[in-house]
Amino acid sequence: MNRPEGNGGGGAAPRRRSRRLVGGLRVRLVVAFVVVALISAVTATALAYRDARTAVLQRAQNTAVNDFRERVGTVAAQFDIPPDQQSLSRFAAKVSEGVGGNTVVARYQELTGVSDSLAETEDRITTGLRDAVRTGNGARFQRVMWRGEPYLAVGTPVMYTDGDRRASGLEVFMIADLRAERDDTAALLDSVRAGIVPVVLLAAVLALLAARTVLRPVRKLGRATRELAAGDLGSRVAVTGHDELADLATTFNETADALQASDARLRAQEAKARRFVADVSHELRTPLAAMTMVATVLEEDADQLPSDAARAARTVGAETARLSRLVDDLMEISRFDAKAVRLNAAGTGLADTVRASLALRGWTERVRTHLDEDIRAVVDRRRIDVIVANLVGNALRHGAPPVTVTLGTAREADGEWVTLEVADHGPGLPPGAREQVFDRFYKADTARTRGASDDGGQGSGLGTAIALENARLHGGTIDVADGTRGGAVFTLRLPLRRTGEAAE
Repeated sequence: MNRPEGNGGGGAAPRRRSRRLVGGLRVRLVVAFVVVALISAVTATALAYRDARTAVLQRAQNTAVNDFRERVGTVAAQFDIPPDQQSLSRFAAKVSEGVGGNTVVARYQELTGVSDSLAETEDRITTGLRDAVRTGNGARFQRVMWRGEPYLAVGTPVMYTDGDRRASGLEVFMIADLRAERDDTAALLDSVRAGIVPVVLLAAVLALLAARTVLRPVRKLGRATRELAAGDLGSRVAVTGHDELADLATTFNETADALQASDARLRAQEAKARRFVADVSHELRTPLAAMTMVATVLEEDADQLPSDAARAARTVGAETARLSRLVDDLMEISRFDAKAVRLNAAGTGLADTVRASLALRGWTERVRTHLDEDIRAVVDRRRIDVIVANLVGNALRHGAPPVTVTLGTAREADGEWVTLEVADHGPGLPPGAREQVFDRFYKADTARTRGASDDGGQGSGLGTAIALENARLHGGTIDVADGTRGGAVFTLRLPLRRTGEAAE
């Protein structure tokens, strides 16, 4: 739509929606810098284009209007009214000569004179502009688009020069070409656009430098944190500067200092506790030896004692044996904690070792066995006996018959292994017990009453923990799972071939 106007229109900066960016801190910093630089550059370009366009058009239209007004006044002073068609055309031509050859249209009542008879003027001189000139007493102008090109249409009435300044009825219009001004502003816009690319590249370079400056202490802090998590309590970071990262590094160092001090106190307390257990266990062995000797004598003569005395003698003997085994277990755990345990390893037939362990405790008739007779491995026979005794004794106490021991081998991705499965058909492990069954002093059935009839006397809660420590000493492990037909299945896995065995 064409409309009269006195100055240029404004432009609005583009709006952008923020989007969540995914990536590392370096990527986010670079993207943030580039986005800010791009928004700034686009905003500056839009403002510069608007101001430049306004200034160019304002200057062009002011110049055109002033020149046109002066030229019309000069030519009109020598023009006689009323004119005829020929004189009106000459008037338009003379005005055109003084305004750079722009097309000029002169109107007087029904007559119209044009400086260029071939020019199309009707669409460029709008009805609104003609009405504004007819009812006004000064110059009026309007920017119009015609066939995609910009033009400035200026009109003014010619007034009599006598005192009352009446309108003479003569109206003069000029059509000025604004394509040169449009090209100038377009060239300015292109040059500003061309400057956006180096600005964005510079912003990216600055972002990389800023990210490097920020991320270097962050990477150092991350590395120190990983070292601290891996157990290196002496890991620290250098504190440089006085910014937030320096405060964070200081806090990390203070936390590491506190953690190291706390760890040192805990280690000292743990060492004292282990030493106490070892000392107490050692000191108990001498009186226990005397108590065991007396209890053995009493049990041998129990048949000759009254019934109550005989029952008391047998109870004392069983509990003394239990206490002796508990002390032995505590001594064994203390040696593991002190890293004082070594293997006395030799090539051993594992089937014979398992049978001997069962026979020693009188379990041969109570346990089903499926043993591969050809399996030999370099192991500590005494410690394998401890593992078998603890696992089978645990199954006999807490499971239900039949208890089955299966010895075989398994080839896996990490090598060939000896497997010893001890399965029972009891109620199985309670919920949550599988993760704790190898903890020291843990008992899945806390309500069970320890009695003298417990098979093997292993009721201290240390049996599975000692078995696992002996398995690890051989480079193996023990796993527990629910059986397919109920009960629990403990599986000992040992490497079939070991290297670097240590001997006591």
